[in-house]
Amino acid sequence: MHPTQFSSGDVIADRRADYARMLAENGEHEAAVELMEQALELVPDWPAGLLRLADYAEKAGQAEKAIPALRRLLELDPEDLFGAQLKLALLGAEDIPDQPPSRYVEALFDDYADRFDTALVEKLDYSVPAKLARLIVEHEDRRFDLAVDLGCGTGLFGAEIRERVARLEGFDLSVNMLAKAEEKGHYDLLAKADLSLDPIACGLFDERLAECRADLVSAADVLMYLGDLANAFALAAQLLKPGSLLAFSVEDAGEGDGFILAPSLRYAHTEQHVRYRLDENGFDLVKLSRTTIRMDGGKPVSGILFLASRKA
Repeated sequence: MHPTQFSSGDVIADRRADYARMLAENGEHEAAVELMEQALELVPDWPAGLLRLADYAEKAGQAEKAIPALRRLLELDPEDLFGAQLKLALLGAEDIPDQPPSRYVEALFDDYADRFDTALVEKLDYSVPAKLARLIVEHEDRRFDLAVDLGCGTGLFGAEIRERVARLEGFDLSVNMLAKAEEKGHYDLLAKADLSLDPIACGLFDERLAECRADLVSAADVLMYLGDLANAFALAAQLLKPGSLLAFSVEDAGEGDGFILAPSLRYAHTEQHVRYRLDENGFDLVKLSRTTIRMDGGKPVSGILFLASRKA
């Protein structure tokens, strides 16, 4: 069950919240706001209720109601399971954070794991794993000794690259995603890791997992859940042998020199930001390719695929 569906513990509040949801699904967001306010009078510190109120208020154009609800939610849940800080940033009430709360991303994908492949590949025409694998092979058609798939998810990229690697390691923040990847049988090692943390805490290195062990590191549709890419590229550099390859995708933010937070609560990055962070972490850009990476609301989402080499 997704956390937004958690009961308030009060039957009347839950009933009003259910009515509010039905109104919102019918586009009656102002009426939904009123019902959620009534529900929260009964259970004022209900996190899922505060989130729903903020969502309906934002859609009703009532930021003055959405912002206090999100601030209270953040007070109740400092780990920010619901991504309140990101939502406040979209409303202009907070600065855009350099990265989302790890707990929010973890919960998002734990909930998404069972329907991930069907939703992304069949419904949204997601194509990054195949395109990224093709970019690698076109540059260097060989067998890799050890590939590390960062943010491996359910193993879609692993399926594309497995025949070209002797050993394949996959890391993800979501244990449910890792379980789905394990079912497919492509990986020699699967483990939990957090790309927002430092090398000691991130989960990519220990007495069995050495630095500079990989000759290929991938990050397919992962960096959209990080803002500033400095830490992710530093970890990739620590994983790679000199002269080895880093392949990854980003959503294209267009012109500029930084990154933006999209309404989807995913980050989009400019080519300039990526180039700068690659260079400062010891990478040479080998190739980039602009492409549609998936559909969203019936519209194509533009992305950039990158191939970089760790400097010798």
